Amino acid sequence: MNQAEIDLLVLSSQDGSKKAFGLLFKHFHQPLVGFAFKFSNNRELANDAVQDTWIKVSKNIRQLNDPRAFRSWLYKLLRWKIIDYQRKTNKDPISIDDDLNSDDLAFIDDNEKTIYTENQSQNDETLSMAINSLPAIEKQIIHLFYLQELKISEISIVLDIAEGTIKSRLNRARKMLKRKYENLEK
Repeated sequence: MNQAEIDLLVLSSQDGSKKAFGLLFKHFHQPLVGFAFKFSNNRELANDAVQDTWIKVSKNIRQLNDPRAFRSWLYKLLRWKIIDYQRKTNKDPISIDDDLNSDDLAFIDDNEKTIYTENQSQNDETLSMAINSLPAIEKQIIHLFYLQELKISEISIVLDIAEGTIKSRLNRARKMLKRKYENLEK
């Protein structure tokens, strides 16, 4: 779904179209669950946070002035919802430091099974270890930029950090990731 289609669905949702809202839900729900799980490492909390985020979106979508900001607004709402849940449960601070495994990286279609070769699995594991060794904010930036495909400006809104800072941290994270990956491969 391209940005123009998303904008039209947001505008239709703001006018009360349940069908348009359903299409937005269908398009964004799974990526939100994935982001929430990586951010919280708790499937139940992730699902609850995503559900509550959609409820908040449905109640407040009319207040969104710019439909182009929908995606970043959505991720920002989710991020704050997860932080709120974490504060309520009084656990350790949330991070996305937890290990990824090949199940997290492989998307399996019902009609098609993907088989990783041993070499690919090792590469995935090495990359996961390298990503997990990054500082928390750099991991979030890598996840949002590469996996969720958010723009720098959207990441800036989600994390409430200046765009220039996002760019420099993304650059630093890439360099750190490259070094860590090369060291782990040895």
